[in-house]
Amino acid sequence: MEKVINIHAAKTQFSQLVERAARGESVTIARAGKPVVRLVAIDAPANAPRTGFLKGHGKVPSAETFNRMGEGDVESLFEASP
Repeated sequence: MEKVINIHAAKTQFSQLVERAARGESVTIARAGKPVVRLVAIDAPANAPRTGFLKGHGKVPSAETFNRMGEGDVESLFEASP
């Protein structure tokens, strides 16, 4: 159930309200009885970058080998007749 609380009470109970929201409860904060904001938990981003997740799962080519990759394809593009 959603909890509605006024701003003054929210100030004094902020830590408890954050805990409730973190557990999945929606907390609405009202001013003069009118809802103005909702306190809800933030889900962790599903597509957060994972630095180093491929470490040890392959071999990085040398700079010389990398620079030669696709060399034949590029040459054939320039040698092709219109």
